[in-house]
Amino acid sequence: MRYPQHSETKDIWGGKSLFHHPRIALLNEKHWSYIQRYYHMSPRELQVAELVCQGFNNDEIAKALKIKHGTVKTHLRNIYRRIRVKNKITMLLKFVDSATKFAAKSEITPPVPIARMEKPAKEIFGLAQIHKKEG
Repeated sequence: MRYPQHSETKDIWGGKSLFHHPRIALLNEKHWSYIQRYYHMSPRELQVAELVCQGFNNDEIAKALKIKHGTVKTHLRNIYRRIRVKNKITMLLKFVDSATKFAAKSEITPPVPIARMEKPAKEIFGLAQIHKKEG
């Protein structure tokens, strides 16, 4: 099934959005296939997850898949429970992490890398200078 892209949303639903969504796909078809098998997701759950990761909200997903808003919420709740996350951002990050590990093992193209955050140094925002003056 071909999913709508955000540039197409104004044609599908008639209105223009105030927000512009990025035109980047972090995961390709092989990554999604692996994620579906790894997390034992149904085909419909996979469709919902893909649209969430493209930046669609629950109402847009319901319209795109021609299902009720409550059904989208149920699918998301089942996905969250199965992969042990609490929100959409964490779900996306977990999928990218799983796809990265899969890509490393299978020599396929890895997803777009996401920089790992490190604990900031104390010198940031001049904290080191403040501590020197106090001591």
